[in-house]
Amino acid sequence: MLKILLIILAIIVVLLLAVVVFASTKPDTFHVERSVVINAPPEKIFPLIADFREWQAWSPYEKKDPAMKRTTSGPASGLGAVYAWDGNSNVGAGRMEIVEATPASKVQIKLDFSRPIEGHNVATFTLAPATQGTAVTWAMDGPSPLIAKVMGLVFNMDTMIGGDFSQGLENLKALAEK
Repeated sequence: MLKILLIILAIIVVLLLAVVVFASTKPDTFHVERSVVINAPPEKIFPLIADFREWQAWSPYEKKDPAMKRTTSGPASGLGAVYAWDGNSNVGAGRMEIVEATPASKVQIKLDFSRPIEGHNVATFTLAPATQGTAVTWAMDGPSPLIAKVMGLVFNMDTMIGGDFSQGLENLKALAEK
């Protein structure tokens, strides 16, 4: 009986090691990106992104916890603007700071999550001319430590947040096209 238990334990250990080794071959970073064409000039869209106070009107995360606590600090918009939130388990807690703002073209945000899992990522919004208006791309890049790689075997970052990005861009489109 003890021999059978040791064999089962050895098999479990080998399987766990195989999962860790396989996960370690995955990329060290992740990238999620979604785009939409908005029938509006970039000058109308840019302020909706560069001013965190405008996010309540289009960000999908705002609707996941309407009661979340929000604070803004620094400049009202653009470089140095800060937005912090503390909400339910759907949105967690964290802080965003605009680290680059090129009018009507690009907003780059340092994104620090403190809950439910600590994480440090970069979100980038780019605006580019398109045939029917302005192409807006929302992207997020960040590191994939070993635990994220193991979790990534079951949970895919693109699947987890890609739909939220698409919804947010559709909300932004509806707002900007009014």
